[in-house]
Amino acid sequence: MSVELSAAPDVEMFTPSFSSDQQKELAKRLTTFLSEYSYLTDSFIIEFFSEDLWHRLPRTWQTVLQDLSYPQIADLLLDASHKDRRYPSVWPLSLLAFRATAHALAFPRERRVSDSVKPEEFVENQSQSSLLRHIFRKHVKPKKQHEIRKLGMLVKQLSDQTGCRSVVDVGSGQGHLTRFLSFGLGLSVTAIEADHTLVCMASRYDSELLWVLQKEKQKQNCLSQLSETLPIPRHVAGWVNPKASWEVFIKQLKSGGHVGDGPPTPSGPSKKRLRGCDQQICSDVIQTSHSHGSTHHDGLSQDFNKKEAKKEPSAGNCCSGNHRVYEEAANQEENSVQEYPDFVLTGLHACGDLSATLLRHFVSCPHVRGITSVACCYMKITTKENPTPPGLVTPPSSFTPGSESFLSDFGYPMSSWVQTLPGHQLSYKAREGACHAVEDYVRRLREGSELLRTHCYRAMLETFVRDTRPDLRRAGIQTIKKAHLLPFTEYARLGLARVGLPPDLPLDPERVEAMLKHQSRVVVYFSLTLLLAPVVETLVLLDRMMYLQENDLDSQLVPLFNPNLSPRNFVLVALKPPR
Repeated sequence: MSVELSAAPDVEMFTPSFSSDQQKELAKRLTTFLSEYSYLTDSFIIEFFSEDLWHRLPRTWQTVLQDLSYPQIADLLLDASHKDRRYPSVWPLSLLAFRATAHALAFPRERRVSDSVKPEEFVENQSQSSLLRHIFRKHVKPKKQHEIRKLGMLVKQLSDQTGCRSVVDVGSGQGHLTRFLSFGLGLSVTAIEADHTLVCMASRYDSELLWVLQKEKQKQNCLSQLSETLPIPRHVAGWVNPKASWEVFIKQLKSGGHVGDGPPTPSGPSKKRLRGCDQQICSDVIQTSHSHGSTHHDGLSQDFNKKEAKKEPSAGNCCSGNHRVYEEAANQEENSVQEYPDFVLTGLHACGDLSATLLRHFVSCPHVRGITSVACCYMKITTKENPTPPGLVTPPSSFTPGSESFLSDFGYPMSSWVQTLPGHQLSYKAREGACHAVEDYVRRLREGSELLRTHCYRAMLETFVRDTRPDLRRAGIQTIKKAHLLPFTEYARLGLARVGLPPDLPLDPERVEAMLKHQSRVVVYFSLTLLLAPVVETLVLLDRMMYLQENDLDSQLVPLFNPNLSPRNFVLVALKPPR
């Protein structure tokens, strides 16, 4: 079912929807191309020396790539928009075709050619968006300021088109997007977040904002960029189970908190950072702050709680009437779910399977009329080959399964079509690589940044670790502060200690020097893998678009954020036709 999305002034262009046949053809090309070069997408750069990755490349490629300067790597390989390509030698056709195909298959990550490294809103002040009111910038980094403004306007656009004033923000974190949607755009928002500490912080920041508004209202009668009704967001602490049905999700939204007597009394901003979530604060959040909407909230909880308040105790024999009471309760619960108000669903960088879960709820739940999905952490997506990838978000210890309708679906692939394609599988490493920032790396290459030696250092350390402990492969070494400024011997001393090896382990100076000379090769090889990162991301996102298409729902992919500031800049947008 095709539904036209009209462009808002702040959203200049939507990527046109593909027809079903076009989607299928693109998916075929993507899977064929990626399967051919899986040796690149599946390789770990830290194994450059220990697995001799350089010699996996075609010999003709090695010859022309080994002496490239860093700016040449950026211009000749990674930057698709670079026009004046000057080759120091004749490149083989296979390498030219590889680069051209990678660029052609990937969805364009910029909305217009004039997108600059720094968005215009940060020209005057690199840390404060000129397009966002100061009350929405507090506690928010520039990247997030850019994202919440752009996505907030898009959500408002869907709200207007669907006639839904209610929004559910999943994975809401500290509530920055939630506050802009609610206080800034006048939408009725329920925010759900699994981390109780973040829920507490969101509630604290809500109170701070209310305090500021109270002070400003004393000085002026009208506030621009603020809704007159000031709907206050409702925060729910809860883990969204990717295996549960949409009915369970709706019940979770309803049960998260109790209705109080009104909005909280604004309190002044705390001069101390919230470092934890003590019992008293959590109690306040769950019992009071979650229910600010009792007087201002016009959507997701008010109608339900009014109905609950009108219920009267059942009369009759409690023993003989148990079955009837349970049946009535079940019917009331089912009716309550069916009568839930319609809403727009949004998730800003919903991690791993959470983005796929939101799309499934959009398809199956009649109350979700529109969705904006910004994905993140592709490596945490579950697949048939890897159902429990590293970093997978698991249920909290307090979570107990209830009446969930557990599903067998994985986070990738979602569409039936992609599942049938040979070579559609994406390894953990391929999906992890898709999260890297191409634009940032291009900038480092052109600047000749010293940060570029970090990959070489880590690959060198891996060889010495395996020499001593052959069983210790790809050991996790947390980021070593300012590693690029250290001599390798000092870097190795710190790294060896972190994997439980003697920090004074003897290192052959000649071998160290020989590997350091190949630093440019390490950078070239990583750049080749990085060239495929947008292609992998394209396949994941296309699969989700095809899943919606298979369920008679068209979608559009919007490169909404500036990719130089926000690498995961695609927003998958869809809405259902009017009922």
